[in-house]
Amino acid sequence: MATDVKFNASLSCSDPQSHPVLIIGQLRHLNLLKFSHLESKLSPRVTEETFSHAVACLHPAPTDRVSLYLDMATLAALPLKASRHNTTSRAHAITRLVKNHVLNVAEESVVLVCERENLFASACAVVRAFPLYSRKTGNLAAAQVKKEFGCGGDGDGDSNTDAGRNVVNVEFLLINKEGNVDCEPLTEDELLCLNETARGIRLTARIVDMPCNEMNVDHFIQAVEEVGKDLCLKPQVIRGEELRERGFGGIYGVGKAAAVPPALVVLSHLPKGAQETIALVGKGIVYDTGGLSIKAKTGMPGMKRDCGGAAAILGAFYAAVKCGFKDNLHAVFCLAENSVGPNATRNSGGSIGRPTTAKDSSFVVAFGLQRAGVATGKYHGAVLTNSETWEAKSLQAGRKSGDLLAPIIYCPELHFSEFASAIADMKNSVADRQNAQSSCAGLFIAAHLGFDYPGIWMHVDMATPVHCGERATGYGVALLLTLFGGHTKSELLQSIAPTDEEPPSKRLCRD
Repeated sequence: MATDVKFNASLSCSDPQSHPVLIIGQLRHLNLLKFSHLESKLSPRVTEETFSHAVACLHPAPTDRVSLYLDMATLAALPLKASRHNTTSRAHAITRLVKNHVLNVAEESVVLVCERENLFASACAVVRAFPLYSRKTGNLAAAQVKKEFGCGGDGDGDSNTDAGRNVVNVEFLLINKEGNVDCEPLTEDELLCLNETARGIRLTARIVDMPCNEMNVDHFIQAVEEVGKDLCLKPQVIRGEELRERGFGGIYGVGKAAAVPPALVVLSHLPKGAQETIALVGKGIVYDTGGLSIKAKTGMPGMKRDCGGAAAILGAFYAAVKCGFKDNLHAVFCLAENSVGPNATRNSGGSIGRPTTAKDSSFVVAFGLQRAGVATGKYHGAVLTNSETWEAKSLQAGRKSGDLLAPIIYCPELHFSEFASAIADMKNSVADRQNAQSSCAGLFIAAHLGFDYPGIWMHVDMATPVHCGERATGYGVALLLTLFGGHTKSELLQSIAPTDEEPPSKRLCRD
């Protein structure tokens, strides 16, 4: 059943018998609550005594929950600890609790009890629990009722009136720095930011979840055009033979065997008074068979997710512009289907070109999927960058957004020789896959900017966190919005944007 996610400024009044409620927080925060803080969500079904007893019964290991009124009112506690490589919001635990304990009825509420600095990450965690795409027969009719990114509360009308769609109201009780419950409602700025971010995350997850017969290059271009129309922007599209003619041989070579030709698509936001330029580049392989180096049967499933980088760029670009991005922002989508056929690229060791289309950008972020999961696990993306300062900032942004990152080795003088070729500029595969393969993959991308590139570039490998089980997570949207939050007009994003903390190596050298 399709679900709309709606953020409310403050706690609404509802009876859990008709509008179930799930209350989530860290145990130390739940212990600060008085029954009066939640009475509007629990009365008349839950008494103050029942609530106090329930809080006392919580013993998270790592999580715990207590029923307050049948299954209609539930209190859940998050893990007690979060290590330095985790997010203090416990975002992944929030998503799991919401998935497991919402009832999927016509209307219900999730109340998050958290510190203000974790407001954004906690909200994004709830959104990830409600993917849009489904091809179950019971959902097909409902899917046609309302074609949108799937987030209510943003002026599109009352979601309750939409046939076949449930509504989840997300509300907050915030804990201030003094350890008290802050009863002030969320501001319009905060609500706007949360709603647009939710749209971006759900759009990204929907694209990644869709199979190639429904999300091929044509469909992806259509999605970009729809976002551009919403933002009053017209994308530039280069595709088919024009790619080869204009020097984009890499994308052309990957996608030329497919029935639907490859494309390079660019969306540009150029506001007046912009001081900096940021380019977001996303890998959009809508399906990757491996080409003539065809993948084995165990490697083929899930290859629809190889467009996760481009999908994340689209969702982040949309939300960033909606949140008032103040600088030049380019979203570059490298779209192709890697198919097997008579026109497929041969493994012949030909020349790899060096396009220079991003030379005018001061900051380039490349989002791709290169399978660094062996090193960084299922929850962390891998980041490779030529800037130690921005490496530290990206790790901060990961913890503050819930889209976690871990650094991988940046050492081109020891790794780039893996691409050496006797007959071409460079090979497009790593000679020794035991020599920091994920780092080498990032350096392959960096080589097309040139190692003398004067700006900052960053490569994010998101192959594993782009999905959890069979479902896409919308990974990357919250990360990018947080990383560049200082470039937006959103006070919420500005408040969580990374600070210019001193990189670890500089502190070590000084000490």
